[in-house]
Amino acid sequence: MSARLTVAVEEPFRPDGMYDAVVVVAPSVEVSLPPAIKDLVHQAAAVDRRFGQGVSLLVTERMAGGRLIFSGTGLLDGDTDDVRSFAEAAGRGVMRARDAGARRPVILIAGVPERARYAHAHEVGALGALGALWEPLEAREALGEQAVEPIESVALVVPDGIDGATLCARVEALEAARRVARDICGTEPERMSPIQMATYCEKVFAGTCVRVDVLKVTSQLMKHYPLLMAVARASLPVRRHHPRVVRLVYQGDGPVRRSFFFAGKGLSYDTGGADVKAGGHMAGMSRDKGGAAAVAGLFLAAAHLKPPGIRMVAELGCVRNSIGAESFVTDEIIRSHSGCRVRIGNTDAEGRLVMADLLSHLRLQASKSTNPHVFSVATLTGHAGRAVGPYSIAMDNGPAMDGGMARSLEQVGDLWGDPFAVSRLRREDFLFVRPRTRADDVLSCNSAPSTQTPRGHQFPMAFLAVASGLVRHGRAGGVPIPYTHLDIGGSGVVGGDWQHGRPSGAPVVALAQQLF
Repeated sequence: MSARLTVAVEEPFRPDGMYDAVVVVAPSVEVSLPPAIKDLVHQAAAVDRRFGQGVSLLVTERMAGGRLIFSGTGLLDGDTDDVRSFAEAAGRGVMRARDAGARRPVILIAGVPERARYAHAHEVGALGALGALWEPLEAREALGEQAVEPIESVALVVPDGIDGATLCARVEALEAARRVARDICGTEPERMSPIQMATYCEKVFAGTCVRVDVLKVTSQLMKHYPLLMAVARASLPVRRHHPRVVRLVYQGDGPVRRSFFFAGKGLSYDTGGADVKAGGHMAGMSRDKGGAAAVAGLFLAAAHLKPPGIRMVAELGCVRNSIGAESFVTDEIIRSHSGCRVRIGNTDAEGRLVMADLLSHLRLQASKSTNPHVFSVATLTGHAGRAVGPYSIAMDNGPAMDGGMARSLEQVGDLWGDPFAVSRLRREDFLFVRPRTRADDVLSCNSAPSTQTPRGHQFPMAFLAVASGLVRHGRAGGVPIPYTHLDIGGSGVVGGDWQHGRPSGAPVVALAQQLF
């Protein structure tokens, strides 16, 4: 269980109160602070010029729990400074409180600049504090949740004029969603195999308004998800590695005004297949399920927040790309669910094959739905991280661009500390995946890694559009369908360390804020 977020009671800093540590998050000691705290930090700053830079702990009988922690964001007056500084500082501060023995810290966020980009500093700071406390599922199961996540609650001092109860409820829902995303993405490949992913989703959504259906019959999957099953082919001799397609459905109260469809890449492990990831590049590939993880998290946010008037449908492709005698290989031609003949260019470009079939199914539903929008979400390319670093990438087809989805995600992500970079689909991307012979309709990939390929994160969207049939639903299509591709190859883990880095839960928060 994650720590609860509550609104701090009156006089939260009292040493005889209900809290056992005070965490101050601010740009510097010179901001406006309550008198009792101001005196203490100014005394400390007078004898330590570094006080206020980073995280500092003061032991004092004048504060709750005898602990005052100051976690500085650094100055925030630069053109590129943003609200993430509050999340990072709050995370560092609450972790210091935990390590000092606190179990019920109270957080004061102060000195928030009066600029639009910091409008949600308190929510983002609270998310940073709660998110920092997450520990891996394997650790919680082996050692006990209380042992590895001992913080019971985090109280937030809410400024006047803000509905604290509403703020805390939304932040708790978003953090519960990110927690699910981190669990699925960050758990090792046997504990979170395709079968285990499906079981985890069934458990998470039990008793909620989200319906879960799991497709597991091999013959049916082969018939309806031929590209997905090509990827899964080498895993079939090992029963515990068998693939699953997890379908999630959420429908809010009232008439449906908008419909959203999500394809999530859930590679429990990606060896590269026959084009094996050599030279140590296989390490960390248990995190190649971050797209499915984010989609599952988004649906949990919907289950908690219950946005009215929307319908959401997801298909998560839970598959292991194994190596073996049954591996699919380069040069094969496989007919997708949409009927497109796909020539395999590289078996390490497996995620797009999985999602093409998912998108084809979702396309058919979207074409008959009210105000549809289709998304693919995936840790798809290394090129994404090379191109934009730690940001999620959003790319629109024509109808989605007309509606401004990618740009809106960029704007919302900036405000909520879950940032996006906007990329573009171009004619060169379709030229890159064009058929080379009359035997095929599209090429899945070239033979080089995406990081060594110009437009290495853009052309996969062109492939997805062609192989899924969505290319027929552009601006000139009979039934235009907005389609946005989200590549989280750079944002899926913190710091770019795919083997040991913390899963970020991106882009759950931005998607939830944008869609509901």
